[in-house]
Amino acid sequence: MNILLVEDDLALGEALGQALRQAGFRTVWVRRLKEARTFLADEPQDALLLDLGLPDGEGLHLLQELRGNGSTLPVIILTARDALESRLAGLHNGADDYLVKPFAIPELLARLQAVTRRSSGFVSANWQIGDLCINADTRELSMNGATVALSPSEFALMFELVRKAGKVVSREHLVEHLCCESDNALEVHVHNLRRKLGSDWIRTIRGVGYLLPKPA
Repeated sequence: MNILLVEDDLALGEALGQALRQAGFRTVWVRRLKEARTFLADEPQDALLLDLGLPDGEGLHLLQELRGNGSTLPVIILTARDALESRLAGLHNGADDYLVKPFAIPELLARLQAVTRRSSGFVSANWQIGDLCINADTRELSMNGATVALSPSEFALMFELVRKAGKVVSREHLVEHLCCESDNALEVHVHNLRRKLGSDWIRTIRGVGYLLPKPA
């Protein structure tokens, strides 16, 4: 998943970026609202981690812009402002969650998983599609209750398809965001998944990408 981190504190930004990448999130870290707006306009994000007090303005203004434009992007506010009025202002303006600094990294990761699950229509760590169950926390996949062994790349690919079940996911998106070396590497991962799960789970949409159909 693509995460945009907007945090002006150098030490905290570096620590958060490293923790997010280690947890499997593709993370871009910026320190100013201007940079955040550029990334949001140029590349789809799956969640936004937003500080409030930034060198070129208030993070709350960016949140208001997003919601005013109809964006449903999950947003977690990260701030040292712990007053009730600040928390209410963030939530009333459309934040999905609000974390007061200092906070524990595992708590941030858990909250991030929760808001991204909800935005995709899931409410627990187990994402169920027919007989297939994929757990975002343990990074395990099972079919009919039996665990299926997957490589890290295979799991990342399957998780992205499950997360966007019923939608076509382009080859370009999968190669770029799953760090596949090439189109050929992507095809190898798809072949291996079909061999392990069955050929009906992943459909090729010629000239576009792949689709994991939702059960009727």
